[in-house]
Amino acid sequence: MKLKTRRVSVMVLALIGVVIWLVVNPASYEAVLTPVEDTGAESTMDYGAEAITVPKVGAPLASEVLEQIEVKGRAPKTGYAREEFYDGWPTVEGCNLRQKIVRREFGETAVMDGCNVLAGEFDEPYTGEHLVFHERDEISKGIQIDHVVALSDAWQKGAQGLTAKGRYELATDPLNLLAVDASANKKKSDGDAATWLPPNKKFRCQYVARQVSVKHKYSLWVTEAEKQAIKRILANCPNEPVVGN
Repeated sequence: MKLKTRRVSVMVLALIGVVIWLVVNPASYEAVLTPVEDTGAESTMDYGAEAITVPKVGAPLASEVLEQIEVKGRAPKTGYAREEFYDGWPTVEGCNLRQKIVRREFGETAVMDGCNVLAGEFDEPYTGEHLVFHERDEISKGIQIDHVVALSDAWQKGAQGLTAKGRYELATDPLNLLAVDASANKKKSDGDAATWLPPNKKFRCQYVARQVSVKHKYSLWVTEAEKQAIKRILANCPNEPVVGN
């Protein structure tokens, strides 16, 4: 009887340990990512993937992947235009990409009319607020789709050297897209981690891990100031994994 009680106690302690680990380490995407290569093949990106999922056991740490990214100075912004990446939100699998990302974030609360999201609610990552939308017009005004690695920042840190296909994939990759509060996104502008971080401190680990993941995937570089800013954030969450799509 004592042995059976001891076994149950060990199992309960193990379960508590797993729960504590999940609380301490913010949720991230599941997949482990690899640098993108232009092969000429059709894109295999999963545009319906969940925005936030449980950390994948065994995924590389964001701090480790950061050390694999080249450190260089910012290149001139000369020649930058959004059209160098894409010309408006494309249609993906029959639906506008903006609508697909909003639906992804709203999850089961999304009220749909075909491809269009009419209403829904979600925990907005940049502010940490729970936002509720009753009409499509409210969504249009209150939500923007953010490029986690801003396209202007990407242009000055390696995207100029990507092919047109590579830049298009960077701009439309769900890994680099989040539906966020419009006001917070305007304040971010094209800043990197050295100049802007989400006001919601609980999301910062996942935010910089996602930037690291995007830059590694598309062979972009970071500045020294940017790298140090990311390292300071990840020091608070040393087990934060990379993010995948």
